[in-house]
Amino acid sequence: MMQKMVVTQRACAARRVPTGEPTVIPEGEFISINQSLGGNYTVTWMGNMLRIDGTDASAIGQQSEVLEFEDLGKDEIDEDQVWQALDGIYDPEIPISLVSLGLIYKVSVEQSNKTVSIDMTLTALGCGMGPVLVSDVEYRVAKVPNVDHVKVELLFDPPWSREMMSEEAQLESGLFF
Repeated sequence: MMQKMVVTQRACAARRVPTGEPTVIPEGEFISINQSLGGNYTVTWMGNMLRIDGTDASAIGQQSEVLEFEDLGKDEIDEDQVWQALDGIYDPEIPISLVSLGLIYKVSVEQSNKTVSIDMTLTALGCGMGPVLVSDVEYRVAKVPNVDHVKVELLFDPPWSREMMSEEAQLESGLFF
């Protein structure tokens, strides 16, 4: 996508890059869309680089990604839905999901306090997008029915390697050999 100037159609939730700090862009603001990867948008507003989730894309005049989960009526968190939410989060530099990249090490669901705990890593120890990816995980997993709390632990042991990627992701990225 080439850089594009748009006006916000409504107030829009966003997260600062690279800190992941939440902010809101008011309605009627001029923003510049810098890139769209994996369904999310990287924009510039008032000199700040921000990330807008694809589920909020209609606020910037783009096609929104629909992220809907059926409430199974059991008043419980469905772990499959948690994995589905995680699989919709893409690395900002490589448009491949965090799940396919092998960045999600563990998901634990605690039904008693409606908490999902996630152990994950990054492709590189010094990756500046770590806080944004953690924020993406918290944002998306919180949309799963009955989830009240999301805890993300960023781990670097074991370190990530391309062998952790799915074969499909290795082929897609050209790292399969």
